[in-house]
Amino acid sequence: MYKIKLNLILLLLATNIFASVKDGKQVYLINCASCHSVNMSGSFGKDFNLVSYERTKEQIKSYAAQPGKLYKSFGYSANAMPTLPLTGQEIEDVGDYIDSLQPFKKSMIKK
Repeated sequence: MYKIKLNLILLLLATNIFASVKDGKQVYLINCASCHSVNMSGSFGKDFNLVSYERTKEQIKSYAAQPGKLYKSFGYSANAMPTLPLTGQEIEDVGDYIDSLQPFKKSMIKK
């Protein structure tokens, strides 16, 4: 019985994450795609595959929420990214989407 409950919980969590990634892709397409690519095709902003590789999901979400305040602490000399009128849920979703692009994170590499 315990195993069935655990599998059900895992299924519900996976369904939530997939829905969030799907919703996050829509947020990306509407708000981010004009400056950021996801296929290394080049654009004004950093490609989100690279962002996903270099940053944690929490960093991605915090920067999306406050780029004008955080750019220096993220190592950028200037900020070209506007503060977008995204809801908290949209920031969560786009953070999940960007994070999903690079399953092998730089932070996982042993030093």
